[in-house]
Amino acid sequence: MITVNFTSFPVLETERLTLRKPEMKDVPELFVYRSDREYMRFIPHRFVTTMEQVEEHIKLMNSIVEKNEGINWAITEKGNDTIIGLVGYVRFNNVHHRAEIGYMLHTPYHGTGIMKEAAERVIKYGFDELKLHSIEAIVNHENIPSKRLLEKMGFSKDAFFKDYLHHDGKYISANVYSLVKED
Repeated sequence: MITVNFTSFPVLETERLTLRKPEMKDVPELFVYRSDREYMRFIPHRFVTTMEQVEEHIKLMNSIVEKNEGINWAITEKGNDTIIGLVGYVRFNNVHHRAEIGYMLHTPYHGTGIMKEAAERVIKYGFDELKLHSIEAIVNHENIPSKRLLEKMGFSKDAFFKDYLHHDGKYISANVYSLVKED
């Protein structure tokens, strides 16, 4: 069994990025993409219509960290503290040393390698610091860019589940990908 403890929030860095705790100052930027129906079509979270809903989402993310049940990092570029996305472990299976990774990135940054860089840092943290054995990702079957990203990072497709998720009033088929730590 693994034990996670985020009493001191781990700030992570890469060559171009700082991954930090999501804060209330991030509400306006998060609102831009969380309120965009086209952007959110692949992300199985509630579509937001108010800034207050984004504030509640940040509070929820941070309460999950406080309970050591998951962790999300705000993605920022070094030298610019404006949030451009989120990446993190949305749930842990402590008994099986497994976590589910999730991510979202503001549209202007798609195709820049930012998400790969951020996710690879979070994966390294998961394997090295949290002592995970495997990491999974559950992806909308129609989200081709996300599936490509996972494959570029070495994830393998393990399963296809028809009508696996219920999002925005409809059932969505999903692929489950995993990455196992190499010894």
